Amino acid sequence: MSFLVKICGVTRPVDAEQAVAAGADLIGINFWRGSKRFVEDDQAREIVAAIPTGVLSVGVFVNAHPLVVTETVDELKLDRVQLHGDEIAASWNWLRPEQVIRAIRVRDEAALKEAPGWQAGLFLYDAYAEGYGGSGQRAPWEVVAAGARRPFLIAGGLTPGNVAAAIAATRPDGVDVSSGVESARGIKDTRKVRAFIKQARAAAAKLK
Repeated sequence: MSFLVKICGVTRPVDAEQAVAAGADLIGINFWRGSKRFVEDDQAREIVAAIPTGVLSVGVFVNAHPLVVTETVDELKLDRVQLHGDEIAASWNWLRPEQVIRAIRVRDEAALKEAPGWQAGLFLYDAYAEGYGGSGQRAPWEVVAAGARRPFLIAGGLTPGNVAAAIAATRPDGVDVSSGVESARGIKDTRKVRAFIKQARAAAAKLK
């Protein structure tokens, strides 16, 4: 697997286009109404249309009903489903493992015990915070490094300034960023996105 960069919380087609141009591998679209970066289906459809073949569209859901997720994925032709809430693995075994990105909100080592119950193509280790992500808080890198299940993305409070340190500390299979590359809530800053991806790729190359 090549090193992955996911730009999450995208709310505008232009931001998706610019992230792809900068080298993003995955574009995250938030369907949880409690998120500051929530988008309606019509808006999401425009974002998905801006994502070219070869870059994955990821629908982010929090404690959504499986039928709602199914309808959204089918209607919008989403490539991956990111489950970012308190979902129970047994309720989601109808999804192919490779479709699933399972987010684990890490406060301490106990959180890592959740991952073995999931069959997921990719895990995402995020900071534990109220609001299920997008908080800008840093995940406990040392805990993730000691017990993460692969393949995984590291998330939580990443910025162009600290992503290299996060990669060196956790040796992930990829990184995920949302608020750390914004100029305003939900609006991506092209220069920050480019800088983030550049720093992430350089740091990942040193892992080999």
